[in-house]
Amino acid sequence: MTDMQAIQNRLVELDIEHRDLDAVIATVIAEGRFDQLQLRRLKKRKLQLKDHITLLKMQLIPDVPA
Repeated sequence: MTDMQAIQNRLVELDIEHRDLDAVIATVIAEGRFDQLQLRRLKKRKLQLKDHITLLKMQLIPDVPA
């Protein structure tokens, strides 16, 4: 497996985790009874995933000489 394939596979995994986390957050909020600390941790993890996804996507874009 090449580095590009490994990055793409990791992107798919992170996208799935990001989507799942979004669903968990929506469910927790919809239930109405939730711990603020837990909710903040879930949202922080979601942002970390988004940042990681962005970094990996940037690695897939070839460098363009200026």
